[in-house]
Amino acid sequence: MKIEEFRVSIRNGELPSELSTALIALWFDAIGDWTAAHDQLHDAVDSDSDWVHAYLHRKEGDLANAAYWYRRASRKVFKGSLKQEWNEMVTEFLTSTK
Repeated sequence: MKIEEFRVSIRNGELPSELSTALIALWFDAIGDWTAAHDQLHDAVDSDSDWVHAYLHRKEGDLANAAYWYRRASRKVFKGSLKQEWNEMVTEFLTSTK
C-alpha cells in the first residue's frame, strides 16, 4: 500500500484489512480515536508497535511513559512534531511491508 492510499482510507473511514498492528494503531490515531489506537497495541510485541506506543504516550503528554516505549523500540525520543513523527512512522512501516 502506498502512503496516499493509506491517507485516502483515513479520509474515507475505511480501515484496510492488510495493515500491521502498528499501522492499524496509526490509522485510528489519524481519525482521532486515541483510545482505539492504544488498544491495538496491548498485546503487540514488536518494535514498530513499541514505537507507535511511544508516540501515543508522547501525544497524550505522558513523557516518562513515552520514554520507556522509545527505549523498548530501540529509538531515541523523537524531537520533531507529532505530525512529523506520524508521517515518518507511516512511511517507514509502509515501505517495509512491500
